Amino acid sequence: MSFNPFEEKPVPIDRTFMNWQTMYPAPYNLNTVHPYTKVRIVLMNGTEFEAQWFTHQFSRHCMDNDLRRELAMLRRIEQQQQKRISILKPKNETVLEHTITYEQLAVDLTAFLARHEDDCNVKNALDFALLEDFDHLYRYANLLDLEYGTCPEKLVGRYTEMTPARPTISEHRHPKDSIFRYINNETASLQTRLNIGIITAAEQQTMNYYMNVAPFYSKSDLGRRLYQEIGMIEEAHVSQYESLKDPSATWLEDLLMHEYTECYLYYSCMMTECDLCIRKIWEECLVQEISHLHKAKELLEKYEGRDWQQVIGGCGEFPDILVLGPNIEYIRNVIATTTGNTQKKEDVVPLGCLPENDPFFYYQNVVNEPLCEVASHAVIEARIRRRGRDYRFEVRENPIPELRNRRMDNASLARIPSCTPAAYSVCGTTADNCSCPQINEHCQCMKPKENDCDHRESMMPDDNCDRNEHRMDDCSQTRMLGNYNRNRQQSNYSHGRMAGSSRGNYSSNMNYSRQSNRPYNRQSTSPDCTCQQNNDSSPEVTNTEVKDS
Repeated sequence: MSFNPFEEKPVPIDRTFMNWQTMYPAPYNLNTVHPYTKVRIVLMNGTEFEAQWFTHQFSRHCMDNDLRRELAMLRRIEQQQQKRISILKPKNETVLEHTITYEQLAVDLTAFLARHEDDCNVKNALDFALLEDFDHLYRYANLLDLEYGTCPEKLVGRYTEMTPARPTISEHRHPKDSIFRYINNETASLQTRLNIGIITAAEQQTMNYYMNVAPFYSKSDLGRRLYQEIGMIEEAHVSQYESLKDPSATWLEDLLMHEYTECYLYYSCMMTECDLCIRKIWEECLVQEISHLHKAKELLEKYEGRDWQQVIGGCGEFPDILVLGPNIEYIRNVIATTTGNTQKKEDVVPLGCLPENDPFFYYQNVVNEPLCEVASHAVIEARIRRRGRDYRFEVRENPIPELRNRRMDNASLARIPSCTPAAYSVCGTTADNCSCPQINEHCQCMKPKENDCDHRESMMPDDNCDRNEHRMDDCSQTRMLGNYNRNRQQSNYSHGRMAGSSRGNYSSNMNYSRQSNRPYNRQSTSPDCTCQQNNDSSPEVTNTEVKDS
């Protein structure tokens, strides 16, 4: 199902202002919301954050006040969108519970983008940081279980594992080793450019979130320190991802690409969302972003005399939509084959390749001494002291034998060469890069197999979202798109009534209930939080309490 936002008729931007009621929608129910609905909300909140800060920076580097006024107009709507999306988080969701959603997004978004990336350098960057965010989820899950007694696996719907990968302590690298080679927009695929923009915005939001919430975490000093430490890793991730962008792009080229990316994401969210009220928000945001995209197109033509095709390329149709869902087997393969890697300048290399005087070891010795003060290590040790072992949610035992001992946290893997077998660096290094777009036969990880990623069916996470009884197959996508095209001109936007519309207008005709036949219980009934209640749409779990090494 193709969609081209350039072929849509835009609504005048001044008719898309929202009133306060519209900007304060009903939040989701924490006990019944689908995990990937929460993930989409965090994704789009970060996308709007990036959009408004980009135009702020653009305005600060622009000498034309007429152009700055146009940017201010776009930015005001972006700010209203961000306020509307962020308030979907309910008051009774703690900072740490919300953090679990942030990390589930980081894991499953990065894995999806990596599986659909045809540039080796970009794919390596995605896989490299993927394992680090995956380990962050494990660390935060242990903190949540330790300090709140909340069952983390229920928050992620058992779609995402929580087990160690490259230990967070091993992720602290010298800042000079956080820059990758940048792409060339003239030769890079549209999918690659979208992927870079999407992941940069998502990681930037995570970095900012941890920077802001660390001093407000009131449960313990350990939690404050964990946010502080992982926030530093997120800073490195943002540096890595943003370095992939083509620095020769003009501000107006970047503006057009930002707006196109937002259209793509809202369309993807609309086509995969199972919550009817929130899907309506995605649809209305898409209408707004189509207007922004056409304005960016006009500004590019006016100030640079260039057509949008010269920036976007092709006919403007979206590539396959972004579908957030489980990636368990893909991630397990990446853990087994790339955990022993690190970064050396622009390259991903095996840890064992570094000389003894490499800046990596100098930086490690500075920031990670004494070991007992490293929060990511201390939180696991604290949980082990309390319960006798760490908290995990696994479908099988960890792919790496060195990470299977649940009574001792491994603080050496990927940090000390003698403790890092070469087998954990057989893929994902720059030396292994294939000749794009050929598939690297050794790694077999450049592209998903056709039968492994028929993404509109096999990866759709919301097939069992009971409250809507809606399966988002190709037929339902066609029906939804048809409804979208028929109704868009009749919407509040096109009638210029957005500023006067009320919150009730969105849900009064939807016969929508926030109850679910399968609610997500937040509290564990087991003292060790090893919930075994299965969900039909979740992966089968053989035993979360694996035998200790």
